[in-house]
Amino acid sequence: MRQVQVTEAKAAFSGLLAAVEAGESVAITRRGRVIARLVPDAATSAAEAFRPFWDNLEEIDLVAPDAETPEPVAAL
Repeated sequence: MRQVQVTEAKAAFSGLLAAVEAGESVAITRRGRVIARLVPDAATSAAEAFRPFWDNLEEIDLVAPDAETPEPVAAL
């Protein structure tokens, strides 16, 4: 992982974004300490987004409620 100082990151931000877009990860440092990371975005499928819900099926109520008769609405 490439490391750059904040001042360098500010001056070369477009170039850093191009590197990240190409798959590289960049750590941004201040006084030798990492304060942020630029990492490529990973596409997430809907199945992956909802996987935590499906892993705990016993905790999810998947039963539809009984049909209820709608209440009458007052005429205007």
